Amino acid sequence: MDNSSNSDENYDLGYQPSLSSMDQNDQSTTETPGHSTISTGSFAYCRTFSETSAFSEAIDDHSYSSTEPSPSCWPVNKSCNKAALSRLGMKQHYKSGVDEKVDDQESVDLELETMKERFAKLLLGEDMSGSGKGVCTAVTISNAITNLYATVFGHNLRLEPLNPEKKAMWKREMDCLLSVCEYIVEFIPSRSQNLPNGTAIEVMEGRPRSDIYINLPALKKLDALLLEILDAFQDTEFWYAEQGSMSSKSRAGSFRKIVVHRKEEKWWLPVPCVPQDGLTEKSRKHLRNKRDCANQIHKAAMSINSSILYEMEIPETYMASLPKSGKACLGDSIYRYMCITDKFSPDNLLDCLNITSEHEALELADRIEASMYTWRRKACMSHSKSSWDMVKDLMSDIDSYDKNHVLALRAESLLFCLKQRYPELSQTSLDTCKIQYNRDVGQAILESYSRVLEGLAFNIVAWIEDVLDVDRSMRNQDQ
Repeated sequence: MDNSSNSDENYDLGYQPSLSSMDQNDQSTTETPGHSTISTGSFAYCRTFSETSAFSEAIDDHSYSSTEPSPSCWPVNKSCNKAALSRLGMKQHYKSGVDEKVDDQESVDLELETMKERFAKLLLGEDMSGSGKGVCTAVTISNAITNLYATVFGHNLRLEPLNPEKKAMWKREMDCLLSVCEYIVEFIPSRSQNLPNGTAIEVMEGRPRSDIYINLPALKKLDALLLEILDAFQDTEFWYAEQGSMSSKSRAGSFRKIVVHRKEEKWWLPVPCVPQDGLTEKSRKHLRNKRDCANQIHKAAMSINSSILYEMEIPETYMASLPKSGKACLGDSIYRYMCITDKFSPDNLLDCLNITSEHEALELADRIEASMYTWRRKACMSHSKSSWDMVKDLMSDIDSYDKNHVLALRAESLLFCLKQRYPELSQTSLDTCKIQYNRDVGQAILESYSRVLEGLAFNIVAWIEDVLDVDRSMRNQDQ
């Protein structure tokens, strides 16, 4: 008992016993490589079964004194002992089976309680007071998908397979949240039918709404592909060290040099490490292949997200917050360039602006988007006139209408070029406002699902680039 208590204290203190000391304490403990760490739970599990085997061996060979007759002279007693041992083994086996069933039942109960809690939050609109002041169902489901992604992937900062429990949690709860789409249908004519009186009617049938019918299977496929990419990094030549550590997951006593070239904005990420000779060509090719796949997934998810956001209704609060003129949004210099230039070139205008950061690009995108909808609103207002006013406008060169319409088109092309230059640009103020005030449950699910997949794909690409950068730096040092 003293030895076992000492060993438990050593494990609590982070001490890892050598193989020889483990053999002295427990003969039947399974041998493990010197670099692996035995957890307290697995160590206790081995001891449970080793005590049973050691106890049976002691009864058979060493349980009697050498001065007493041999146990073979007492066959009845030996059979009794064997029967007692067999009953003991059965009891222990039965007890372990009961414990496993109890553990399984407790895990099922815990999952059920979690699902009840989240289902209640969906119904209450995240207002736990029940007073009806919660957000709408669409926003609640959107927040649920976003929070689930943060729970499952928030601490996953490395190129490694996702934890099995978290993977099961992601699939189970996403299936539950996406099941709402099975009941969002539209009715389409399926066949014609003639009634006995000769009247021809069309029989309608329900199918998933067109946007869900097209985008949801694609998003599920992208989700599965991203999990496959993470599963592909099971056994890798690279490993990770925490920031400031020089030996995390070092293998088999080998000394490897860690090359760290990390920007300040990534200080929280673990540092990828490669062997001193760099990665093999096979590993390098595997990384490039997975990077290209993740990059394509990122583009597909971003395209779906942009299309869903475009289809969402513009909230009245956003339109009410717009200034009266587009010039006030853009400023004099940009407005003058967009008005005076006959051949408008958005690329030349962006070159003249000298944008130095994504923050400046996002601020400019908000201003361009606001001016675009300001000019569109003016164009619609000028178009909705009386019939006599429309006749007078047709008789004139309708300069005011043409000006607002042209400026809105130019602002749209400028915004498109800006997003092409900064593909990882954050959501604009209009996008955030659309998500906040959206009431369509189907669009909320598609938007949030595509957004979290876009973020995961972007992170995978960035993690692979970090490993390749470290490998490139190592090879350059060797040269």
